[in-house]
Amino acid sequence: ILSPTEVKAYSMEPTDTRPDAAEKAPEPASPPPASTPAPRRGGAVLAWLAILLAIGLAALGWYDARRRIDATQAEVVQRLRDIEAEARAARALAQQAQESARESQAKLGQMDSRLGELQSQKQALESLYQDLSRNRDEVQLAEIEQVLTIASQQLQLSGNVHAALLALQFADNRLARVDRPQLLPIRRALAQDIERLTAVPALDLPGLSLRIDGLVATVDGLPLAFDERAQPASGGAAPAAAGSENFVARLGAQVWSELRKLVVLRKLESPAPPLLPPSQSYFLRENLRLRLLNARLSLLMHDQAGYHGDLRAAQTWVKRYFDVHSKRTEDALAQLEQLSSVSLDFEIPNISESLEAVRSFKARRAGGS
Repeated sequence: ILSPTEVKAYSMEPTDTRPDAAEKAPEPASPPPASTPAPRRGGAVLAWLAILLAIGLAALGWYDARRRIDATQAEVVQRLRDIEAEARAARALAQQAQESARESQAKLGQMDSRLGELQSQKQALESLYQDLSRNRDEVQLAEIEQVLTIASQQLQLSGNVHAALLALQFADNRLARVDRPQLLPIRRALAQDIERLTAVPALDLPGLSLRIDGLVATVDGLPLAFDERAQPASGGAAPAAAGSENFVARLGAQVWSELRKLVVLRKLESPAPPLLPPSQSYFLRENLRLRLLNARLSLLMHDQAGYHGDLRAAQTWVKRYFDVHSKRTEDALAQLEQLSSVSLDFEIPNISESLEAVRSFKARRAGGS
């Protein structure tokens, strides 16, 4: 933008830049004609118009620039306010985040301490559970070992296969409820012993022993053969004077009856039974009872020779000294015959493998702990 003075000076400068005009510069200028004032006033007007136009344009430019600057300032101020508000909100959010972080940190610390307490409690519970489990397993193994030991003793002493089989099955059921792989060797040994005992022929030792005890109880009630055969024969003449009022006749009848008893003639189809005094009959019954008790003991010991020998001797004595026509004697002989038909000639297996498996497991467990 040019000032009016500059515009005037610029308008008064010569505008002809031709070469021939430059070459003619040294020549003296001729005085202007008298009619030149009108063009100069027109140039001044144009100059003033140009100045006014330039001033207007400058004013417009300044106003537009000012308006844009004000708008920009207002926008900048608004943006600064927005930024400040956002900054305040961000500071508030940051403060809230810091507070939340502090609370979270505090809660995290509490959770860490709680977690530490829970872990310590868990370790204590695990150790307590292991101790209880170990003690329970030890008690269970001790109980199984005791049951198997008693069953083995009964099996060796009395040959009670049924009781030993029940003990093995009880031990296997107890271990099956635990269901641990470490106990498989024990269960395998129990299964083998159960299979061996199952293959043993069934022999009702308690029932046979009770039958022998019943025979022992009936020994005192068996009638002797001599007592039965020595009774007077029936069918003799009754005393003629039993109902007579004559004293002499009644006395004669009694004397005749006593004389007839002095000599008795009887036809015997079998050899005469031995005549035993009362003391000898007592010892006979006691010896028969001892024979039966020895047979029961041989049965429990699985002594087949002693068992059958005692039963044969008891049969011989019953047939020889007791009345075979009596119902009690017939029943006793029938039971002795049935007992003699029982065979004890078989080998009873032992359950040492199961006992050894239980003891080995306990020893390994004690060594590992």
